[in-house]
Amino acid sequence: MNLPNKLTMARIFAVPVFVVLYMMKLYIPACIVFILASLTDMLDGQIARKYNLVTNFGKIMDPLADKILVYAAFCLMVSDGTVPAWMLIIILFREFAVSGLRTVAASNGIVIAAGMTGKIKTVLQMFAVPVLLLQMPGIVSTIGQALLWASLVMTIVSGAEYIWKNKQVFAN
Repeated sequence: MNLPNKLTMARIFAVPVFVVLYMMKLYIPACIVFILASLTDMLDGQIARKYNLVTNFGKIMDPLADKILVYAAFCLMVSDGTVPAWMLIIILFREFAVSGLRTVAASNGIVIAAGMTGKIKTVLQMFAVPVLLLQMPGIVSTIGQALLWASLVMTIVSGAEYIWKNKQVFAN
């Protein structure tokens, strides 16, 4: 297993640590774990591209690791009222719809690459979580909510973009 794939796996293994810290209300350590795990996303991609270490495992597991990390955080935040449940439902709906689209496309020999709007969505989500974790009355709370709403908008935009750009998949 190469270094980028090890970093991806480290991100996945960080999720239970993050969840335990969050549930113990140790928000600062949870935030640190989340940030470090998020940084592995940027790092694994850079290393894989720079040293030509892109693998099929990485293509599948890297975005999956992102989803596991971010949506675990959002689920916890729904449970304490930080994130409205309806927002998480929209976010998860988009993920399942895009995953389904990719699966159907793959069965027809079509590979659907990640689009820029989807990458922006992920970055916004990864910025929103730490800010929401450290929510304090005033500006930090406002920034956290703004990032959450921006990520929701990009979730919808990127989902629509995936469907529109790949509508030929539905023709089969």
